[in-house]
Amino acid sequence: MQFHRFCLLTFSAAFGLTFPLPAQDSLRVSGSTTLNPVVSEAVEVLRNEKGLRITIDTAGGSTGGINALGDGRADVAMSSRSIQERDRDKFPSVKYHSVPIGQDAVSLVVSADVWNGGVKNLSGSQIRDLYEGRLKNWKEVGGPDRRVVFLNREPGRGEWEVFTKFLYPDRNKPPMTSHPMVGSNEETRNKTGGTRGAITFLSTPWADGKKVFALGLELPDGNVVEANGANIASGQYPMSRPLFVITDGEPAGAAATLIDYLLAEPGQQLVSKHGYLRLDEVQ
Repeated sequence: MQFHRFCLLTFSAAFGLTFPLPAQDSLRVSGSTTLNPVVSEAVEVLRNEKGLRITIDTAGGSTGGINALGDGRADVAMSSRSIQERDRDKFPSVKYHSVPIGQDAVSLVVSADVWNGGVKNLSGSQIRDLYEGRLKNWKEVGGPDRRVVFLNREPGRGEWEVFTKFLYPDRNKPPMTSHPMVGSNEETRNKTGGTRGAITFLSTPWADGKKVFALGLELPDGNVVEANGANIASGQYPMSRPLFVITDGEPAGAAATLIDYLLAEPGQQLVSKHGYLRLDEVQ
C-alpha cells in the first residue's frame, strides 16, 4: 500500500497532477441536541489526546440520530429517548445497543412576561388544556391578560416523546395540534424567550431563568414538584429520562473509545458540567 502511494505521489509530481488521497475513516455521531454539549467536549478531548477523527450531526434530534444509525449514516446515535418498537420495525437488521450515560428531565418553560405575571406551576389537566387549545389566555390560569402561544417540539425529539407520554400515558398517539414548531433546544429557548405569552417544553438545563423559566408541576395530590436534581434522582419529578449513546451491536474501535470515555470519571464530569445527573446520582 505504501509503495502504491509513493508511486502515485511520484507520478503526480512529475506531471504536475494532483490526486485526492483516501481520507482516514471518521467516527460519525448523530442525534440529540440535549447530549450534544457533553459529547462534543468529549470528542475534542479524544481528538487532541488520541487523534481520533469524529464528526457530529444533530439534525433531526434523537430520532434523526437513531435513523442515521439504522441506515448506516452514523456509527453512534445520541438519544434522549429509548429505542422503541417502531425503530426496530423500521430497521429490523439493526442490533441496537443502548448505553446510558446520565439522566435528564423535561421542564415546561414560559417566557419572562408569563413568569413575572404570576404563572409558576401548572397541573397536568391545565397543561393538556393549553396544549389542546382550550385555554387561550394566561389569565385563565392566574397569569397576565395575554394570548397563549404554545410552541410545539418536532415529533421525534426526545423532549416531545417525554412530554406526550406524560400527558397521554394511555394513548399511542397524542392529538393533532396546529402549534408553531421548533427544533433544537437552543432554537426552542431563543424562540420562547423572544415570544410574549410563550410556553413549551425543554431539556431542564436549558431553562436558564433569564430567557425562559421552568414551571413546577402540580401533582394529582396537590403537591408541586420542581425539576431539580433531587426530585429527578428520586423519581418524584415525572418527566425525567435517561440519556443514551447507541450503537449497532457491541461498540468497537473508536465508538468503544468514545463510550468508555463518557462512562469514565472525566466523561461523567462533563455530564455534571452541562447540568445533567451522573449515573452514580440516579437512584
